Parts: sequence; C-alpha cells; structure tokens
Amino acid sequence: MVAHPSIVVSHVSKRFLKRNTHSFKEAFVGWIRGKKVRADRFSALEDLSFQVGQGEAVAVMGLNGSGKSTTLKLISGVLEPDDGNVYTRGRVAGLIEVGAGFHPELSGRENVYLNAAILGMSKDEIDSRFDEIVEFSEIGEFIDQEVKHYSSGMFMRLAFSVAIHVELDILLVDEVLSVGDAPFRAKCAARIKELSAEGVTMLVVSHSTSMVKEMCERGIVLKKGTKIFDGPIDEAVEVLGV
Repeated sequence: MVAHPSIVVSHVSKRFLKRNTHSFKEAFVGWIRGKKVRADRFSALEDLSFQVGQGEAVAVMGLNGSGKSTTLKLISGVLEPDDGNVYTRGRVAGLIEVGAGFHPELSGRENVYLNAAILGMSKDEIDSRFDEIVEFSEIGEFIDQEVKHYSSGMFMRLAFSVAIHVELDILLVDEVLSVGDAPFRAKCAARIKELSAEGVTMLVVSHSTSMVKEMCERGIVLKKGTKIFDGPIDEAVEVLGV
C-alpha cells in the first residue's frame, strides 16, 4: 500500500470490440440480409491494480499491445474502465498523443492559450508564463505560424512545454518524448526530475529503456493486459527483456 497515493488503479479491466467486417459496405449488406455482424471482444486490460504515491516517477512498460497507452488513457479520463475503478488526486495533465488538443488552423500562440486554458490556467496565469513556455519549446520564430505546418517534433515541444508550466499534480507522458533531438529530450528528462522533486507525480510510457531508467525509480511491466512485475526500474527493464 502506497502512503498518500496520487493514482489508484483498482481491479481495472478494459475491453474493446474487434469487428470482423472489413468495411461499412459489408456491414450494411450484412444488415440488409439480416446477418449479424460478428464482433470479438478484445481484452486490453484485465484486473489491473497498482498505486502511485505523490512525487513518484513510474514507468509503465511492455511490448506493443500490452495495454500501456490504454492504462494512461484510463487514468487521464479519456477512457472509462469496464470493471474496477481509477482514482486520481489533483490536477492531471496528459501528453498522450503528439499534438492532441491542438487546433490545426490556429497559430502556436493561440494554441498555447487554448491548451493552457483546457488544463485549468487563467488568462493572467498564461500571460505571466507565456514567454517561459515559448522559450522552453525552442520554437519562438514559429509561434505565430499555424500549427498545421508544424512537424511532429514542434508539436511535441510546444505541447510538453505547456503541460509542464501548468500548476499540476500528475503528469502522464506517452511516448511523445521520443520525438525530437537528443538535447531537447535531455532537457525534458531534467525538467521531469525537477517536477518530481517538487512533488508532481509522473507516469511515463516509453520504449526507450535508457530514458525511463534516467527518469523513473520504479517500473510496472504489462504483458497482454496484465501486470507481471512492479518494482525497481532496473529489475523492470530486465523483466521486459529488451
């Protein structure tokens, strides 16, 4: 049992429908003919439980299809569990997909205000931190350009910069730090360590074992939707076997 947990995942299961029809046309023809559309249930997570304490930096690890991203989406509130419960304490900021929440027709500047407002910042707070956000993102000369012209790396820089300048309690990061050059990734890792030291709780998904070993002290390893290990990060990497 974790003292003062910021995240509690309790006996959570999540299933999705995997339809066997290949197109809308096939589904429509089948419906006209009175044939039932076959749909298989795919279990993305099965009876998953863990807790994360305030200020902990924890890596969620596993091969593709193990349930890592589904776990983060459940914690962020993007998805709801079919069974079990997810509890979070405080304000949650999630970097779950590169550029998610950015409006392509708006400029970088306008998207900073939009995303920061979604994360709960007032206009005065955004005004006071705007220069810091842009400076950290290193895209100053493109800040007034429409973000539909941004590269994935530029998206990530700006989205990450907004998230880490919000007054937050929990930060969820899913693979987005794999985008960008090594110096910027190192700067992101350093900032995550600072936030953790300030008491912010981190849950990080990454295929980069070197990155998670640098950022996190604990690792949770998933396999086909079930937890197979929860413990020190070095041991978690060994269990993962990559």
